[in-house]
Amino acid sequence: MGVGLLVGVWVARYLGPEQFGLLNYAMAIVALFGAVASLGLNGIVVRDLVKEPEAADETLGTAFFLQVIGGLLAFGLAVFAISFARPDDSLAKLVVAVFGFVMVFKSTEVVKHWFESQVKSKYVVWLENGVFLVLAGVKVGLILTEAPLMAFVWAAFLEGALVAVGLLGIYAWRGGALSAWRIRCGRARTLFKDSWPLILSGLAVMVYMRIDQIMLGQMMEDGAVGIYSAAVRISEVWYFIPTAIIASVFPAIVAVKKHSEAQYRQRLQSLYNVMVALALAVALPMTFLSGWVIDLLFGYAYAQAGPVLALHIWCSLFVFLGLASGSAYLIENLQMLAFGRTLLGAIVNILANFIMIPLFGILGAALGTLFAQMAAAYLFDLIHPKTRNHFWMKTKSFVSFYRFSF
Repeated sequence: MGVGLLVGVWVARYLGPEQFGLLNYAMAIVALFGAVASLGLNGIVVRDLVKEPEAADETLGTAFFLQVIGGLLAFGLAVFAISFARPDDSLAKLVVAVFGFVMVFKSTEVVKHWFESQVKSKYVVWLENGVFLVLAGVKVGLILTEAPLMAFVWAAFLEGALVAVGLLGIYAWRGGALSAWRIRCGRARTLFKDSWPLILSGLAVMVYMRIDQIMLGQMMEDGAVGIYSAAVRISEVWYFIPTAIIASVFPAIVAVKKHSEAQYRQRLQSLYNVMVALALAVALPMTFLSGWVIDLLFGYAYAQAGPVLALHIWCSLFVFLGLASGSAYLIENLQMLAFGRTLLGAIVNILANFIMIPLFGILGAALGTLFAQMAAAYLFDLIHPKTRNHFWMKTKSFVSFYRFSF
């Protein structure tokens, strides 16, 4: 993450807001259809490999074939979307086409799922980190040689291709036989039957997370997307904190629920309290230091990103809580409600951006995202009886922090 942030900032400074904005706009268009490429199969493939190891070749072969089809479909949808959104922008269409085809390479991620099922993810980590570091060096070289925008796009394409080939290579190296993979219609039906709700959920998540950049690119210009993306990059870098903490405490919370509902609620309340405290520990200083941070990292050309960061950083409060309650939804078997709140966030984000961007420009996109995060991660819990207790626990976390502070 540190290397990625450093090189990403350097690339942003080199390209400038206009070209950096086009790059992020294209990536947002492609990301919109990422759920179609994966077909929601990731967790399902791991589950089936663990439950039925004797059918691993059938599961891997069928999932690989399905994801190749999904990747090609996602590629076609991304190309169609950019052709509709920017019919006269040949550069944008080329960038989206190159990024979009990388989704076809994602089909090789079935190998990742096999290693996960064997508890041997270290090989995948070595490969992905190694390729990432090599390509980070390539990007630095492109900056030093004053390469054009498309060189960075092709570098991203190369990274995807190298990881895909590498995954197949380490699978064969560790004893797997690609020739043994089999495609079965029955297995395909079973996989797709389990995965289609996750495709819808994934689409909603991508709309929820990326629609602000796409709408900025349509309603303003690429320079605005570049400035906004610079702020978002700094704001979102903190999201690893709740992910790491929740991954650590999740098994303990699952275990305690089996024995005591009251203790489960107590543990969950403690988690919400920690999430609020950590989010505010990030948001409060960043609100006042945002201009200095943007100037230090991105330079004067991105000065307008300072106020955007000061506003967008408050999304972390609801993101942290949303990640925590997302785990609780899983424990309580509320997956459909999890989809519902993501869908609500996507709808609010679209409507808020449609209203706010014409009124406030780049700041309007940050406001739209903040409203969407608040609606999905906090206010949605008040709607349904099964989630209302989460709303009151989150509210208690806000009140407890206020009392502790003052």
